[in-house]
Amino acid sequence: MEGLLQALQNYSPVMQALFATLFTWGVTALGSALVFFFKRINQKVLDAMLGFAAGVMIAASFWSLLAPAIELSAEVSSLPSWMPALIGFILGGLFLSLLDKLLPHLHVGFKREEAEGPKTSWKRSILLVSAITLHNIPEGLAVGVAFGAVAQNLPSATIGGAVALAIGIGLQNFPEGTSVSVPLRREGMSRTRAFIYGQFSGIVEPIAGVLGAMLVMSIRPILPYSLAFAAGAMIFVVVEELIPEAQLKGNTDTVTLATLIGFSIMMTLDVALG
Repeated sequence: MEGLLQALQNYSPVMQALFATLFTWGVTALGSALVFFFKRINQKVLDAMLGFAAGVMIAASFWSLLAPAIELSAEVSSLPSWMPALIGFILGGLFLSLLDKLLPHLHVGFKREEAEGPKTSWKRSILLVSAITLHNIPEGLAVGVAFGAVAQNLPSATIGGAVALAIGIGLQNFPEGTSVSVPLRREGMSRTRAFIYGQFSGIVEPIAGVLGAMLVMSIRPILPYSLAFAAGAMIFVVVEELIPEAQLKGNTDTVTLATLIGFSIMMTLDVALG
């Protein structure tokens, strides 16, 4: 791991963010690739994977984003240390709420007529991909902001912490890719097409990651707001989408345990590497 961190330091934060988000996109593709081996996945396993993803995102929101935002506030702002984090967190949630209303999408496990957002003639497959794409935006943004923060040479922002966040996001992207591709295959789509649709949902992460890194490198005072913004957006996704989907079939105990495991792994990664 030390070799990886040293190698990354030879690149600019924007390139670091690009490499990291290409990795997270790649893990989405790996999850989607399960469709080549399985037409169906046990519902309890799929729900546990979604619960695991939720746990990772909750832990990443605090350990990798909110806590550093509060620490950085004292270094780049004259406001009380909690205020930039609070403002950014709320704005992140509101932003995802707005996107949720503007972009047609369908959560996994729901019927076509239960699609959210504006009425549309989009096919069910497009709506499913749209839902996953929607919450990949804050994930890519979070990774990009974390690497951009390192360029500001602040004690609270470390390359290890940014890498830990990228690994955590990558881990939870695996079940997301699976949760799109396998249901599409089950509905009759070819394996190749289901894989393409599933991995395509992760393409926004490199875009959001690079933009996030460039933004915080250019405007230092917005750094704590940006970190908290990504955290608020991720928590919105967890509460509005991942947990409801995971518990839809009644596997509440399994989902809860998987969420705790995901949280524990992400917390350990952040503390160990950050």
